[in-house]
Amino acid sequence: MAVTEETGAEPASASVDPTGDPLLRTRFALPKRPATFLRRARLVRHLDQALGTPLTMVNGAAGAGKTLLVADWAAGLTEPVAWLTADTADQAPGIFWAYLLEALRAAGVPVTGDVGCPAEAAHVDQRTLTCLAADLERRDHTTVVVLDEFDRVTSPEIAEQLQFVLHHAGRGMRLVLVSRTEPLLPLHRYRASGEITEIRNAELAFTSEEAHELLSRHGLHLRAGAVRALVERTQGWAAGLRLCALAARQGTDPDAYLKQFEADHSTVADFLLAEVLDRQAPGTQDLLLRISVLDRCCPDLVNALTLRTDAEPILAALQRENAFVHYLGHSWYSLHPLFAEILRAHLGERFPGLEPELRSRAAQWLRRSGALPDALVQGAAADDWEFTARAVVDDLAIGQLFTGLRSEELSALFARMSPEATGPAPDLVRAARELGRRDLDHGLAHLRRAEEELGRDGAGAAPVRLSCALLEALAARLTGSPDRAERAAEQATLLRREVPGQLLDEHPELTALLLTHLGSARLWAGRFDDARAALSAVAGSPDGAATALPRWEALGHLALIDYLNGWLGPAEHKALAAAGQAERYSLPQRSRSGIGPLVLAAVLIDRDELDEAQALLDEAAVSHPLVDDPVVQAGRTLTRGRLFLARGDARAALAAAADATVPADVSSPWAEDHAALLASAAHLAQGHPEPARQAVERVAHHRRACAVEAARVQLAAGHPEGALDLLDSLPENDRSGPAVTVRATLVRARAALDTGDAATARRLVARALLDGRRERLRRPFLEAGPWIRPLLSTGRPRELAAGWLLPGPGGYRAPGLATPNGAPELAVEELSARERDVVRRVAEMMSTEEIAADLHVSVNTVKTHLKSIYRKLAVTRRGEAVRRARERRLL
Repeated sequence: MAVTEETGAEPASASVDPTGDPLLRTRFALPKRPATFLRRARLVRHLDQALGTPLTMVNGAAGAGKTLLVADWAAGLTEPVAWLTADTADQAPGIFWAYLLEALRAAGVPVTGDVGCPAEAAHVDQRTLTCLAADLERRDHTTVVVLDEFDRVTSPEIAEQLQFVLHHAGRGMRLVLVSRTEPLLPLHRYRASGEITEIRNAELAFTSEEAHELLSRHGLHLRAGAVRALVERTQGWAAGLRLCALAARQGTDPDAYLKQFEADHSTVADFLLAEVLDRQAPGTQDLLLRISVLDRCCPDLVNALTLRTDAEPILAALQRENAFVHYLGHSWYSLHPLFAEILRAHLGERFPGLEPELRSRAAQWLRRSGALPDALVQGAAADDWEFTARAVVDDLAIGQLFTGLRSEELSALFARMSPEATGPAPDLVRAARELGRRDLDHGLAHLRRAEEELGRDGAGAAPVRLSCALLEALAARLTGSPDRAERAAEQATLLRREVPGQLLDEHPELTALLLTHLGSARLWAGRFDDARAALSAVAGSPDGAATALPRWEALGHLALIDYLNGWLGPAEHKALAAAGQAERYSLPQRSRSGIGPLVLAAVLIDRDELDEAQALLDEAAVSHPLVDDPVVQAGRTLTRGRLFLARGDARAALAAAADATVPADVSSPWAEDHAALLASAAHLAQGHPEPARQAVERVAHHRRACAVEAARVQLAAGHPEGALDLLDSLPENDRSGPAVTVRATLVRARAALDTGDAATARRLVARALLDGRRERLRRPFLEAGPWIRPLLSTGRPRELAAGWLLPGPGGYRAPGLATPNGAPELAVEELSARERDVVRRVAEMMSTEEIAADLHVSVNTVKTHLKSIYRKLAVTRRGEAVRRARERRLL
């Protein structure tokens, strides 16, 4: 073949392939970028690394934007770029290399005459490859060779020849392969030596910011939320975004179109069906259509749906080909959501009525394999509610309807259950769902019907009856029926012996829920020791997401028992531990309205940290509690009443006391006692001792706190001896904590002072201060009245009160208490632990939103803390608060 003297290159007449056909020059041209093309800097920067590695692979699905990305990058290079778009006809080595040599010439890279040109379609001389590699290696510049659509080249011989040239060309050649599949080159060697640049499907996906810019170039200016939703639905797929944009631009309301568009009736469907589905063999097409009903799949599940045995290699091949099949790990795969949606529509057209059968088959396989949540989804989608409800009940998973991280998802799933689904299992599921939503009337009606059906059918399977016992315990808790809860617990204990141990081990939440419901019912009945036994078993159970909600509830109830007994420190510790459970396992926001926050608010009231208590109660008020049983209702009402009283609103406190006894099958001794205590204290605050006496008289001998309040009434009526008689009549073994004993000590001090024994009064006040200081217990001293002020101004009481009750270095100043020396000294109130947390973050220049996220609280709660901090530090700005806190050594 002749060679020109000037360049050593073959003349233009050589531009034919070995078959004699002319070379198609369009295959050498860089694709043009449309006007709406978006240059993505992060990908271009990654591609720049291609100049430093022999091999670069841009590997992604159809329409991922591979070709335009590489074309845009190549257009900006100073190095010569030989571009060749591969074709299925290139399986013959002679044809492939004829085109590649012409691509080099078209790029202005002269090829010496020694290289020659293949003369046969099926063969290329080894000398041609050797001379080409040597020619490229000798050059003083690098040549970039881009092979687009290289997935069309499936010849191992060509791959081996290409590897030979690339290896021996050295720095003279940089090969860029653009492909839907991994090429046959020894990629593992390049990876091991760090000589490959790779851009894969995940990196090619558009981010929300890039999608926003792309849509803008199509004339669509959408809200950030709409863009994020579209990116999530398309998973950032370039062609999907562009096709959606083109279709939306033709409508009058693009935003609404993108929300409502049906993928199966769009250009997206046309693209995927033509570029992905139709390119597969008939058997693979059938497999893809059938697995479109699955959110995720593994080879065994696919074989069960397709009634074949070769799913594993097919799935692996589809994943390698980037055919919109993603590998999830551990032999599990998933389809691209849009692709699956389109395939399901195609399945319905090609095989009407097959989808429910496939879903039922999948549900049964998933249940046998232990994947119950996925089985329930498939059973519901197949409208097979008898199977779905029975799976929940027989697998002892009914507790998951109102516990665990998927409770809301499961509740929504069974909301679609057809009324035609009848039997014990569907009715038990309905009962669980309604009781979990605090709908007692409907929940109890479904439970009764399930129990009647079980009675007609005989004993019934043990899991069904155990599920029934769990719901009985929950119903007993919600209605305040401790005897009913005890019967349900006894029944459950017997039934556990008939249930396989492995099944019980798989559902630890069932036992935890039973004990929690029992403990709450016992607490409501005032049986604190029995309640503590049941609840402690739950709180001490092994850690795990399945039992996170029962542990959270148990800790909250244990905190309430401690608080009712006057032990503020242990109550606070358990309530904070409950909050830690909610944060650790991301329990629903409604967990902020349970017992734990109410106990924390009550503790804060006793410490006179009223703004913080108000913030907790306000936050709890905006959401419905997970379980609004009588314990929660009474606790919420009494805590709000005590806050009203602490703020000086005795009338509102009286109204709360009247509302504190909630409707229940059995009255609660402690709820009635504390309602009487609140009413009595409110009457005393109004200066009405006689109504106070009437309110507390009937409960005076029930518990130590009641006797202390009755003694206060006796003092207000001028009967110190009667007050002491009440206190002296209490049993010696009473285990009340400081919140009760400090008040009792102050009553004795007041009685001693009223009888002229000032020394004893001062000694008793000092003892109360010593006990109260450990808990920062301020309310008893504020409620004591003006008689205590002179006693705090001198001697030991003054020393003990300084800094936390009276002004001191960085200390607290109680409202209504005069300073010891009578001077109008300004004092900074002590910041609560949470307020100190907020100030520290303010000092770190964190925004309100950042502080809320860091502390796992709402923005409104942070704002409330900031207002309290400003008030306590007597400042109006963040900077001033930080400066004042540092001056007072509060940071």
